[in-house]
Amino acid sequence: MNAPALPRLHALGDAALLCELPPPATLPAQQRIWALAREAAAWPEVQEVLPGMNNLTLLFDPQQVDADELELRVLTAWPALAVEAPGAGRVVEIPVAYGGEHGPDLGDVARHTGLSPAEVVRRHAAGEYVVYLLGFLPGFAFMGGLAPELHTPRRREPRTAVPARSVGIGGAQTGIYPLDSPGGWQLIGRTALTLFDPAAEPPTLLQPGDRVRFVPESVTL
Repeated sequence: MNAPALPRLHALGDAALLCELPPPATLPAQQRIWALAREAAAWPEVQEVLPGMNNLTLLFDPQQVDADELELRVLTAWPALAVEAPGAGRVVEIPVAYGGEHGPDLGDVARHTGLSPAEVVRRHAAGEYVVYLLGFLPGFAFMGGLAPELHTPRRREPRTAVPARSVGIGGAQTGIYPLDSPGGWQLIGRTALTLFDPAAEPPTLLQPGDRVRFVPESVTL
């Protein structure tokens, strides 16, 4: 088995280190990023770990360690990281009302892909997606696993207001808007589930590593 490629390391000022892998983002690469985050979170000189897509930022105490020392520690730990087996995350089912007022861009996605709206729904719901990271908004899950034939560019003109719980496609990813916000993803449906509740523990429904399945609750073509 080939040894995993080493990450590129860049100091971000005096108290942060960026560890990044080359694109494209893949599940094995993301799993290694998560493994490094778990490992580094236990290092006393690291104050916070911030996993991203194909990257990890480590915020550290420069009075305990400098960037060069931390880089060496990352490179030493990298080959021996305990990477979780595929499928280790939870499986979360998301009911979706596809199309109609809940999915105003379903027709646009169908025209771009050359598929019928019903086939777009079928293929979207047939996939199993993995949450790569949370970002952009609290609880907004960037998910990998969208079938290539469903890849659709973002809207040329983003909406100033996207309803909370809208399910969308943005390029090679699918995701759910947890809150009302501006956004440019193609909206194909909406769920009744709450994605972010600051009073809950944890406050986000989805976590990195979770597997997501979309379940059609209704389809309006």
